[in-house]
Amino acid sequence: MRDAVGAMTPFGERVRKLRTAKDVSLKTMAAALGVSAAYLSALEHGHRGRPSPGFVQQVSAFFNLAWDDVDELKRLAELSNPRITVDTAGLTPAATELANRLAETIGTLDDEQIAALLARLRMR
Repeated sequence: MRDAVGAMTPFGERVRKLRTAKDVSLKTMAAALGVSAAYLSALEHGHRGRPSPGFVQQVSAFFNLAWDDVDELKRLAELSNPRITVDTAGLTPAATELANRLAETIGTLDDEQIAALLARLRMR
């Protein structure tokens, strides 16, 4: 089983890094964004779904991010749905098998295996 950091989404991980680098507490950031500290914590830890584009924009403004960093944060938010569904209708049988095998085994992959798969997918 992975530790709490391993359960974070890419968006949550980045927000936590930004927050800790600026020495901002969950409570302070949550108040500034108009959300509860519990919501922000759940978002960081992947216990909430993908954040809305408006919320991503609020976070970007809170940290006064440059355009490139805003774009990266938006992309990380898109990649941060902790309960993803893969629709393989109309794809090849091999694509359907890949999606199903990944769903079956993702919890057993170690960090090195995950990094290798991500590196391969990012090359496309």
